[in-house]
Amino acid sequence: MMSEYPEVIVRTILSFSILFIGARILGKQTISQMTLFDFIAASSLGAITANLSFNTKLPIHYTVIAYIIFVAIIYLVAYLSMKNRSARGFFAGKPTIIIQNGKILEHNMKTMRYTIDYLNQQLRVNDVFDISQVQTAIIETNGSMSVEVKPEFAPVTRQDLGIFAGHKKNFAVELIMDGQLVAKNLEENHVSEKWLRKELDRRNLKTEDVVYAVRGSNGRLFVDTYDDHITSPLDKE
Repeated sequence: MMSEYPEVIVRTILSFSILFIGARILGKQTISQMTLFDFIAASSLGAITANLSFNTKLPIHYTVIAYIIFVAIIYLVAYLSMKNRSARGFFAGKPTIIIQNGKILEHNMKTMRYTIDYLNQQLRVNDVFDISQVQTAIIETNGSMSVEVKPEFAPVTRQDLGIFAGHKKNFAVELIMDGQLVAKNLEENHVSEKWLRKELDRRNLKTEDVVYAVRGSNGRLFVDTYDDHITSPLDKE
C-alpha cells in the first residue's frame, strides 16, 4: 500500500499538468460559457485526468493517449466549427426563441423542457420582473437567456436624449506593481514616465513606496502605498 503513494502523487501531478496544458491549447471557451459539446468535452477530460491520478490499475500511457485523442478531437471540432457554419450549428446547437413579439412559444419551451417558473427566473436574472414587458427572449447555445424588452420599456439612452457621449474612455493601465515600474505598459499606452514621476512627486512618493499605481479610464492616477497610515485596520484580528 505504501509503495503506491509515490505513484499516486506522480499521477496526480501529471494529471493536473496535462489538464492545464489541454486547457491552454483549447482556450477559454472550454471553461466558460459552455455549449453542450463544451460540457461533454470538459467532463470527459476531467474524468480521464481523475482516473489518471488515482486509478493505479490503468497504465499511465493508456490514459495519456486517451487524453491526447480527446484534446485532438475537441481541437478538430473547434476548427471545423470556426470554418463551417453547418458544423458549428451541429456541434454547438442553435439559439432557440421562446418569446417572440411578446408571445410565449410553448412548443419551443416544451422541446427544451423549459417551465414557466424557470422562464420567469431567467427573466429576473436579466432584470425583467414583468413578462408582459418582453418583446423577444432567446435561449443561447450556452444556456443563457438574451432578452429584448418592448420599446416603451427600454432604458433611455444618451442618443435618445440627444446628449453627446463625450470622449471615448481608455482602459485602465497598470504603471507600478510591487514598487517596480511596468515599463511595457508605459510604452505601449504612450504614458509619459515624466508625467508619472511628476504625479508621484506631487504626492511626495518614490516608486519603491508604491505597491500599485494605475492610470484609470478617466486619466487620473490611483496610487496605493505600502504605508497605508491606518492604525486600526478593520480586518485585524
